[in-house]
Amino acid sequence: MAAKELHTADEFFPERKTLPAFRRAAADCQACDLWRRGTQTVFGEGLAGARVLLIGEQPGNEEDLSGKPFVGPAGRLLDEALAEAGIERDQTYVTNVVKHFKWEPRGKRRIHKKPVTAEIAACRPWLEAEISLVKPKVIVCLGATAAQALLGPKFRVTKDRGRPLESTLAPFVLATVHPSSILRAPDDETRHREKRLFIEDLREAASLL
Repeated sequence: MAAKELHTADEFFPERKTLPAFRRAAADCQACDLWRRGTQTVFGEGLAGARVLLIGEQPGNEEDLSGKPFVGPAGRLLDEALAEAGIERDQTYVTNVVKHFKWEPRGKRRIHKKPVTAEIAACRPWLEAEISLVKPKVIVCLGATAAQALLGPKFRVTKDRGRPLESTLAPFVLATVHPSSILRAPDDETRHREKRLFIEDLREAASLL
């Protein structure tokens, strides 16, 4: 039996190398099978030339339906934390490692399912193009999937969160938790503590600007 042919997003790249051109091209991406279940591609959004670029794992249910990144509950928490840290959301660029919502049904709900290595690899050219075009000073990885995609599979957010690291992708890369993990905290006390730590990590990112 022949091996399944692997594709990557660069097969769908536009000739014109601009963010709007990449966003239009990404709408037709079929580099992995996630396009079959997602409502639409959710490309990054924000300020071209932003000094801070934030990267999550993948769009959630609300992002999938709207076509915009970080507009659901985790996005609203991110907005609050950015404001507390002195970073304006409209001065950033936000995106995800994977551009389609991967989900499984649970009753009438669509539940997030973690992307696998092949799906992350197929989508990586879109992310690299965004980073190359935005040219941020600081990249903030939100959660383990984003951090390991950029910093290697051995990176542990729990061990090195909030610590600026040098990278070929940007002058500084910093990892912290994904805001959705704060929303999943078991009680209010834990949630408040985790949000405070999250804000501290974002303040560290702000200090690098």
